Amino acid sequence: MFKTVLFPVDQSREAREAADMVVHIVQKYGSRLVLLSVVEEPAADSPNGDAMSSPETVAQLLETAKSLFAGQGISAETLERQGKPAFTICDVADEIEADLIIMGCRGLGLTDEGANDSVTTRVINLSPCPVLVVP
Repeated sequence: MFKTVLFPVDQSREAREAADMVVHIVQKYGSRLVLLSVVEEPAADSPNGDAMSSPETVAQLLETAKSLFAGQGISAETLERQGKPAFTICDVADEIEADLIIMGCRGLGLTDEGANDSVTTRVINLSPCPVLVVP
């Protein structure tokens, strides 16, 4: 049913909690798992930038996530992209022909418009495939 599952990861608690659901679905359906992390452009008002704007931090995050899934017997592919998270997640889902995107309910990113327009909300509205949001 779900041949390819896309799991966007960031450093949020919600992403870590969603990992359990990813394990369950990937094992149940024998899915291909693709882990994605988006390197964001640092905000102009943030002189040091946040962690997700550091390519080194994002690369380490992906390796840690890959190891976590390997410990569960799941082989995962990793992708690191640069851009706006919601649009990048949807572009990658289309590119890899994902059957499902699994993500936490909020993650780290609120858009410039605020809490009512989180990255998760934008992905739900733009996604080329179903999105499972884990509370």
